[in-house]
Amino acid sequence: MEKKKIRIGLLPRIILAILLGVAMGHVLPAWAVRVFVTFNGIFSEFLTFIIPLIIVGLVVPAISDIGKGAGRMLLFTVLLAYGATLFSGFLSYGTGSLVFPHLIDTSSSLSAVTDASAPKPYFSVPIPPMMDVMTALVLAFTLGLGLAGLASDALKRVFDDFRDIISAVIRVVILPLLPLYIFGIFLNMTHTGQVWAILVVFIKIIGVIFLLHILLLVLQYSAAGLVVRRNPFKLLARMLPAYFTALGTQSSAATIPVTLEQTRRNGVSGSVAGFVIPLCATIHLSGSTLKIVACALALMMMQGMPHDFMLFAGFICMLGITMVAAPGVPGGAIMASLGILESILGFNAEAQALMIALYIAMDSFGTACNVTGDGSIALIVDHFMGPKQEKEQER
Repeated sequence: MEKKKIRIGLLPRIILAILLGVAMGHVLPAWAVRVFVTFNGIFSEFLTFIIPLIIVGLVVPAISDIGKGAGRMLLFTVLLAYGATLFSGFLSYGTGSLVFPHLIDTSSSLSAVTDASAPKPYFSVPIPPMMDVMTALVLAFTLGLGLAGLASDALKRVFDDFRDIISAVIRVVILPLLPLYIFGIFLNMTHTGQVWAILVVFIKIIGVIFLLHILLLVLQYSAAGLVVRRNPFKLLARMLPAYFTALGTQSSAATIPVTLEQTRRNGVSGSVAGFVIPLCATIHLSGSTLKIVACALALMMMQGMPHDFMLFAGFICMLGITMVAAPGVPGGAIMASLGILESILGFNAEAQALMIALYIAMDSFGTACNVTGDGSIALIVDHFMGPKQEKEQER
């Protein structure tokens, strides 16, 4: 009998990397720390190079696919999902602005990781990106909208293949090396004496975001209950099997069958549920947006960076669009958002690594929030555009 290979998920590997980084940062000599600092320097250069390609490779096919869809129901669902995503982002920013100043000690900055006393890499390998992030975003939107209007699909197939390549790079190269990269970050922070302040903030942020996820779902189903004139808590309770399935699978796509069944039990017509739930598994990421905004705000507060409302308003609006392109791999949403974290909020490599670690630490909860919220959107779409409404319009 062949022995089954034990596969450790991404989240346990990242937690292990953080713990090992903290533990070994106290015992490893400076020369050993410099080895991992060297690796981190090369890996961060690769991330800088690949981020514009991630944007082009993922955003172009996503916008093209949505643009080629037909019908008022598609447009209504997309706008509703985008509105829900924006709401979650502004809810996260507003709550974080009020709560985080009381939880975060701003006396310790992430910039200490790169100060003069920190170990330097043995060598560096510059990998200049082919284009900057804003150029990639504008190019992706232009090509995506252009492909949606073309009769020919030859170029669309090219970008579909390019998307598969980029998704494979994320899945095969970036995600497997990510724990080592995060290990190096925490090893370096421990060596420079900044790690405990960061870890305390991590725990506080995770607690706040978990409570925000619950609040968001209550608000989403309150809005849906108001529209359909039904008890929102009963509607939400009926979606709990989808919530707990997503906690285990960490995948919106894998949870679709359960989400679909529970949505139908909430009274949504089969045709609407069959259309909205698979679509929203891709385009509705309220939970993910909430996490990214909260984590970004907290890390910016720690570093004393400007975090005014207008800056985050632009970031949230762009993030809502970028979330559509999130690939179906663990941590895919945060990988798709790295470009605008850098271009709009000014995140460097260390801040991006901490964002990834924070995001993946709560990946299950964000996915569960996403898929459960899909049911509220289906209720509203069914109320306004379901079979009953279509028959009334025909009369």
